[in-house]
Amino acid sequence: MITNITGRHIEITEAIKTHIEKKVKKLSKYNQRLAEIDVVVETEGKGCKVEIIVKADNHQPFVVHENDKDAYTALDLCIDKIERQLRKHKEIVHNHKDQVSTAEAVAGVIESQEAEAEANELE
Repeated sequence: MITNITGRHIEITEAIKTHIEKKVKKLSKYNQRLAEIDVVVETEGKGCKVEIIVKADNHQPFVVHENDKDAYTALDLCIDKIERQLRKHKEIVHNHKDQVSTAEAVAGVIESQEAEAEANELE
């Protein structure tokens, strides 16, 4: 997983960089196939804007952004949002895999009807 940290009109200090890397590292538990994570921190007026773009294999990028007076707070809010998106996507993919296809459902109904008919014939 590649993490790109960019600062626009702000210098990315070592403290901010380690905080971002620590938070971003936790995102891999939601999707093992995260290819790249871009974090953009920029000053906007009197506050700070943080944008996170997560690129995963076989899916469109997940994008969140948040404005706040403090860069750390904005980053934490962005991480919460991106975790919700990744968790929801993981649940959808997981539930989709557990679903029975229409053909399998029809085959199961036919088999149960045939078994019921045989049982009636034996009586």
